[in-house]
Amino acid sequence: MQEAHFYDRLDHEQVQCHLCPHQCLIAAGKRGICAVRYNSGGRLYTLVADRIIARHLDPIEKKPLFHVYPGSGIYSLATIGCNLRCRFCQNWEISQWSHEHLPNRIEGDERHSPVCPQLADLGEQIPGEPVTPEGIVCAALASGARSIAYTYTEPTIFYELAHETAVLARAQGLLNVFVTNGYINEAPQRELAGVLDAANVDLKFFRDATYRRMSGARLQPVLDAIARYHELGVWIEITTLVIPGVNDSEEELKEIACFIHSLSPEIPWHVSRFHGDYQMQDVPSPQSSILRHALEIGREAGLRYVYVGNLPGIGGEDTYCPGCGARLIHRYGFRLLENRIRHGGCPECGSRIAGLGLDGV
Repeated sequence: MQEAHFYDRLDHEQVQCHLCPHQCLIAAGKRGICAVRYNSGGRLYTLVADRIIARHLDPIEKKPLFHVYPGSGIYSLATIGCNLRCRFCQNWEISQWSHEHLPNRIEGDERHSPVCPQLADLGEQIPGEPVTPEGIVCAALASGARSIAYTYTEPTIFYELAHETAVLARAQGLLNVFVTNGYINEAPQRELAGVLDAANVDLKFFRDATYRRMSGARLQPVLDAIARYHELGVWIEITTLVIPGVNDSEEELKEIACFIHSLSPEIPWHVSRFHGDYQMQDVPSPQSSILRHALEIGREAGLRYVYVGNLPGIGGEDTYCPGCGARLIHRYGFRLLENRIRHGGCPECGSRIAGLGLDGV
């Protein structure tokens, strides 16, 4: 087990975690909302500093990142755990595993034994394979990946493993990518930005009440984190999963698009098609017309790069020149079929195309 970063020790063996905006106050023998940061004797430990539940070599388009080395491979990894409880989570088997299986879920949960589990016993129950940051970087290099993604669950909650790995990865010429819900405090985010190249941030809703009801979080910290990533020079792309009857109104989609535009019109916005999962399996996917309309809303708001995800074949995955309208990158699903960008610009009119490594792998 490894002692966690970003916390304060308090009286009576309590600790307060400052990793994310939940600011969990954790009694001895208890865990925070993420369920993978544990107070043992007045010190906070991470249960996931040395064990991952998933690793795969993915196309970078799957993250989705369309303006970072298109067509390249990205070595993707995750631990269990998350600091949100999204009712529609598509990776809930691993993001919510610790809530469903480990004893003494969170402080105040009276459904479990009041006996405090031992730190070592908790560690033995964490699923996955043992890893080291050095081993992750070596595996990423051997796979031929151009970058490493900290993804699938929320990488903020395995901050210690992610940051240490990212430092070593950057030294070896690999890029580092967070695929994140954006629920992170300023101090860890600023430290992370020193080794992070890009992030895809979920902007799930533009209503605080919906964030609280559907994900157990608040809107403003996510908006702050998105703005801060942009301010710190981390390339960002935004994803909004469009859920029927929840966030698919024209008003809310316009507000999301206008917020992104207020930071920069060059930030790509991915409007992604919802499919039922976890606690919302009975909710139907939105009609394709809603996604097409969201695409137009983004463009009318002045965003230069708007994409439709989970709906291949309608042209919503292609990159067009904001200057002359020429199609520059042709995609189908997660496959890159053509990349016509040359020297970072459009070969037709010379307009610059925003992003990292757009000339190809």
